[in-house]
Amino acid sequence: MTLVDLGIPGIGRTAKQLPLMPADEQAGLDPYMATIVGYRKSGLSLNHIIGCPLDCGYCVRHFWGNFDDKSPHLLVPTEQAIDMLITHPGFEPHVTPVQVFNKATDPFLPGVKPHLFQVLTALDERGYTNHILVITRFKITAEDMAVLESLQHLRVTLLLTYSGIRDERIEPIAKSDITLTSLRTAAAHKQRTAVVLYWRPIVPGWNTDPATMAHVLDAGRDADAIVFTGYYHQEANDAYLRSLGVELPFGPDDYHRRKTMSDELDATVVAAWRASGINTPLFRKTSCGVGYAHGAADYNGHWGVPGLCDICPAKQQRRCAAAHTTPTPAALDAVLGRLGFTGVPYRIDEGHIWVSGLTEMQRYPIQHLLGFQIWNVDSPHFDGAHGRSPLGHTIGETDLAAVEAAKAELTLAARYEDD
Repeated sequence: MTLVDLGIPGIGRTAKQLPLMPADEQAGLDPYMATIVGYRKSGLSLNHIIGCPLDCGYCVRHFWGNFDDKSPHLLVPTEQAIDMLITHPGFEPHVTPVQVFNKATDPFLPGVKPHLFQVLTALDERGYTNHILVITRFKITAEDMAVLESLQHLRVTLLLTYSGIRDERIEPIAKSDITLTSLRTAAAHKQRTAVVLYWRPIVPGWNTDPATMAHVLDAGRDADAIVFTGYYHQEANDAYLRSLGVELPFGPDDYHRRKTMSDELDATVVAAWRASGINTPLFRKTSCGVGYAHGAADYNGHWGVPGLCDICPAKQQRRCAAAHTTPTPAALDAVLGRLGFTGVPYRIDEGHIWVSGLTEMQRYPIQHLLGFQIWNVDSPHFDGAHGRSPLGHTIGETDLAAVEAAKAELTLAARYEDD
């Protein structure tokens, strides 16, 4: 079955292609926005289309000066982007999770959707069984689901972003029920395709009243999983939201590179889920929900952070425990060598590996290839606050001491290598 058979326009020689962004405009992009294939925690990320008109006030595009680009444009033709993805050093067939259009546009916008389907079809035709994550808050139709269901190999997950926020200054799309309708449509037609309610961002005062939480949870009743997370509080989106008169519960001392989700708010979300009576499992991490939805272990190895797993279904805990194996130094050295990180100092601890001198984009492919947590001593994770801003968490002395011990050992190892 082809896209033409399904009545989906926009693919092939007669397709109406998005325009290419002029070279001078591309040259002026922030380097992060100009990166077509890059690594994120949830997967190797393909982003060769920039531009989104949805105007979500907290959008991460504020961080890189791209929020005003409303019309989607190609950075390179889609055929070239596909080749860039599958030849990327971090791409491993059947292993590496892949995200498509998760940084600078919405994959189901009318002009973007044909390119999404072109990417998925091309990967599926190669027989790849990789996880594919597609994050959207826009319109999904029964015809779209037919395209996704026609794929034979890829493990596709739709992550439908729905926060329950009703303030149109924060989420202009809130005035419609587009995402709710998409959730219902996707859930009604899914067989191979996984459907996850992506409950984000959760922000005190915006969408944390009991009625809103109950509403969002009910919206996820027919999804395969619900994943919840907080809000990136950084200066650029803070200034934008305040310019609209939006009140934020955080101040300039609370800016952080990680999302904000306090212990108290985490407990409130979990309590609301337990009181809701729905059977849809709740997860703290995207890869956990994706793995569960496909009957697989978490590919990020979060089983090594047991505080995250207390809400997971017992059968998922068993899956993750069975798949979680501490790498040997030889196995780790092989992966580091493959990725060109020979000589990087590391320390293998229980549930995670400490490294020094590697960026996030460099650490994540190691993590995905090993299924084991890779932590940087200069931006450490802590129990209870794993992957979250420290705001609203109490960091224990034991945690701090462990970080300092790992840092001292890796510093000594680096000096030894230099000598």
